[in-house]
Amino acid sequence: MKIAMWSGPRNLSTAMMYSFGNRPDMEAMDEPFYAPYLKASGINHPMGAEIMAAHETDPVKVAATCDAPPEQHRYMKHMPHHMLDGVPLDWAADCVNIHLIRHPARVIASYAAKRENPTLEDIGYSQQTALFERIGGYVIDSHDIRENPQAALRTLCEVIGLRFCDAMLSWTAGPKEFDGVWAAHWYGAVHRSTGFAGAEGPLPELSAEAAELCEKALPHYEALKTRKLLFKS
Repeated sequence: MKIAMWSGPRNLSTAMMYSFGNRPDMEAMDEPFYAPYLKASGINHPMGAEIMAAHETDPVKVAATCDAPPEQHRYMKHMPHHMLDGVPLDWAADCVNIHLIRHPARVIASYAAKRENPTLEDIGYSQQTALFERIGGYVIDSHDIRENPQAALRTLCEVIGLRFCDAMLSWTAGPKEFDGVWAAHWYGAVHRSTGFAGAEGPLPELSAEAAELCEKALPHYEALKTRKLLFKS
């Protein structure tokens, strides 16, 4: 089985990769289209030069790697805004496509702590709804996973036809061999973790510009939220 997990940044996506990557039958890939995205877009991201030097920047070669059959199962962490026009997407037809969502207020507050003045393009909400309309798949909300990881992951595995594994509920602290080089900038909190954090508290208060960005992203989040899986307790 090949699993393509699609989400914007700061969306529980790395914890989910660590969860699935901790299974003995699962190989993991960390944002393989990040380097091609940086090269094609010219956008200024933290560690951009290091990322392009360390990772494949040709999207056709990356797509071929994603399309290759895994030994058992493969989990791929992807971001919809990395899939610029012309980037191959036909490989996704052979994947179980899952769309991970999170309330934009939480995403914006977390993202802004790592990179100033995020835009709607940066956080990927419009690209994610467009991708869902194009390829379909399942929708899960990070709020539900943090509230009850075992119930959420059991239900998700049942729906996609994958045996649930207790190893998905915890992992060792520290970097992982499948981390991208950008982990040094973005993954500090998850490197200190050994499992999913507890249920989230109230939504953060946002400043004027951040609040405006949240208002733009919210309709995309709400549209996908109506499609989310309901987890068994």
